Amino acid sequence: MAEYLVVSVVAGILFGVMDAAINGNPLARKLFAVYAPVAKTEINIPVGLAIDLIYGFAMAGLFLVLYDSLPGDAGLLKGLSFAGIAWFFRVVMSAATTWMTIAIPAKATTYSVLTGLGEMLVLGVLFGLTLSP
Repeated sequence: MAEYLVVSVVAGILFGVMDAAINGNPLARKLFAVYAPVAKTEINIPVGLAIDLIYGFAMAGLFLVLYDSLPGDAGLLKGLSFAGIAWFFRVVMSAATTWMTIAIPAKATTYSVLTGLGEMLVLGVLFGLTLSP
């Protein structure tokens, strides 16, 4: 249980750090400038951190629930499998929906898909190396 709590908090912090790096860099700002008319001008950092921590707990818990069903014998392979599943349902489906409903540059969608893959792989490796039922 302690392992789950620690890994969940670490995952939540990683979510926040990676999201800040992915969305706050100059390339992302340029690619996502299309959202400027509707984007918030300020971010509530405490609320964002709380949301990222909740995501960390939810994803770590889901990894543990699915652990025995994930492909692979080693924890790392299970973590990578989980990352692929999470990437598809969290990132790819969102990007496809955005692409179909909002006129944004293809480069922005591609950036979101690729950086989302990186983010999910980091979390999958963390879970795979540290968590098991």
